Amino acid sequence: LDLQGDLSARRTPDWNCDIIYRDSVLLIFAAQKGVCFFIMVLVHRKERFNAAHRLFNPNWSEEKNEEVFGACANKYFHGHNFEITVSVAGDPDPDTGFVIDLKTLSDIIKENVVDKLDHKNINMDVDFMKGKMASCEVLIAEIWNILAPKISDVSRARLHRILLKETDNNFIEYQGPN
Repeated sequence: LDLQGDLSARRTPDWNCDIIYRDSVLLIFAAQKGVCFFIMVLVHRKERFNAAHRLFNPNWSEEKNEEVFGACANKYFHGHNFEITVSVAGDPDPDTGFVIDLKTLSDIIKENVVDKLDHKNINMDVDFMKGKMASCEVLIAEIWNILAPKISDVSRARLHRILLKETDNNFIEYQGPN
């Protein structure tokens, strides 16, 4: 299944279901006794922010931090051009056809994540990261804790996945606690 193409579809013989991907929306349909029914739609919203951080354990020596974190332990910090993709799952609303209004989702992400992180020092300036290791793994879990209830407040959808891209080679995926 080509998830990068404009339109992709395939029938899965073992499951007797169709998977269709178009314009960042994943549709899965399954057939049971000749009746096709809707299973799930995933909607994705991508945003960007720039932020600096330092990977540093205050319980360790400078040498130990440099050994473990390398250049990321630089006492003057270092920055990234982050890209975050938030995926929301649910059934389309019968009145709008939306799982979630993408403008509303974008506003939630910008207000609660991007505005708090963009051009900030994650270690020093971001309230929800105070006293925490500024790794992407910790950051993405904290972002989940912020976004999940906000999304549930405005739609029947649920937060499905967050993908946080730190560099072209390094990215973190989080699908919620346990």
